[in-house]
Amino acid sequence: MARPPKWRHVEFIPDITYFKPAGVPLRQLDEVVLTVEELEAIRLRDLEGLEQEPCAERMNISRPTFVRIINSAHSKVAEALVKGKAIRIEGGTYQYVRPLKCWDCGNEWRQIQDEADKECPQCHSTNWTPKRMRKGRFHGHNR
Repeated sequence: MARPPKWRHVEFIPDITYFKPAGVPLRQLDEVVLTVEELEAIRLRDLEGLEQEPCAERMNISRPTFVRIINSAHSKVAEALVKGKAIRIEGGTYQYVRPLKCWDCGNEWRQIQDEADKECPQCHSTNWTPKRMRKGRFHGHNR
């Protein structure tokens, strides 16, 4: 019996989950499906510019698993771009993890969204907020 997959931690859930080539009707398009954890791997490695080991740690997986996920993601994106396919982002084996910051002691930590802890693990303050996501080193053009 195969081992169940380990939950991957993701810090970003996209608002936009479908991309298609301009000027091509949907009915004429094939699509590739990118999982949420594949998108997270692209975000961490390619947008944030992190090396593989820190990416794997942030996603709560081993480095070889991270390499498999990022390679799969790159293949799917390349296929969509080269062959003119749409990209749908959905599914996967993941838990949403929020980066948090305590305003009293400055502590920063990550917590699975549905967990009940409502206080800073360092000073036990309830004066914390979700930490804003940093922009990566590559910024696109707004259109």
